[in-house]
Amino acid sequence: MAGEKVVQRGYRITGRVQGVFFRVWTRDTASSLGLQGTVRNLSDGSVEAHFKGPTRVVEEMTMRLKEGPPASRVDEVEETESGDPIEGDTFEILF
Repeated sequence: MAGEKVVQRGYRITGRVQGVFFRVWTRDTASSLGLQGTVRNLSDGSVEAHFKGPTRVVEEMTMRLKEGPPASRVDEVEETESGDPIEGDTFEILF
């Protein structure tokens, strides 16, 4: 929607979120919503995601993160620093 505020937010997701296609699901879901950003596994077993887009769409993605893909179990979705400015118009999995 024209004139809608664009925000950038970061999240750390804990639970059974590695080895269950969480990153692929996050990329596909975020892309379908038109968000930009990144997702990656962290060494502690959690997943880190950064999103950029209209406020209401980022909030929708946040709600979806709390559910995750079918094989996952999400214990917590914690908002974190949003990191460096997200450039470009895609959503990528980082390795």
